[in-house]
Formats: sequence, structure tokens, C-alpha cells
Amino acid sequence: MVIKIISGIIVLFSAFMGIRQGIKGLNVKPGDTGPFVRLQEKLMFTDSTLKTFAALTILGGVLLLLPQTFLFANILNITLFLFLIIRWFMIGDFKAGLSELPFLLIPVLLIFLEHPFAVK
Repeated sequence: MVIKIISGIIVLFSAFMGIRQGIKGLNVKPGDTGPFVRLQEKLMFTDSTLKTFAALTILGGVLLLLPQTFLFANILNITLFLFLIIRWFMIGDFKAGLSELPFLLIPVLLIFLEHPFAVK
């Protein structure tokens, strides 16, 4: 029971963060400034890449809530984090790339813990 509660908290947190970051990425307009925009420019994201990445992030957050799509959502999130880590390594910022590793482990942990409402 405790494992299901912990899994539920992590699922809600991951879904919330994914949806929030995705919406933030979709709302970026040309000419915007701020730390989020500077980060995307540093990663050399084009506008279409950013919008696609943001939409996939939202999709991963929403699909995470459903037991039937839980595994797919976690695999999608792992793929997105690997994409970010590779982009950081490509520009030579290994510290930033390695700082993404704990976030990469969250979907792996969720796959291990399983969805809290999954029926066995």
C-alpha cells in the first residue's frame, strides 16, 4: 500500500511537471526573453523543434495518468530526457547533461513501481 502511495505521488508530480514544462515551451513566442528562452537557444532548438518537444512533453505527462498508456508514457519521457542529455553533450556542457540524469531515472523508477491503479 505504501508503495502505491509513493508511486501515485511520483506519477502526479511527473505528470504535472511534464504538462507545465510543455505548456511553457508552447507559449514561447519569437522575440521572447528570459531564462527558459536562453536555455532553448543554448540547446540550439529551432522553433519547430521546441514546439514538437513541448507537445511530446505534454503528451507524456497526460498519458502517464492512464494505466493503459503508463509504460508508453514512461518510454516517451525516457526518450525525451535522453534527447536533452545528448543535446547538452553535443554543445559540450557535460555538467548540464549529467544534471538531467536524476530526471531520467524517475521514469525508470516509475516503470519499476508500476501505476498505482494498475490491476494485476
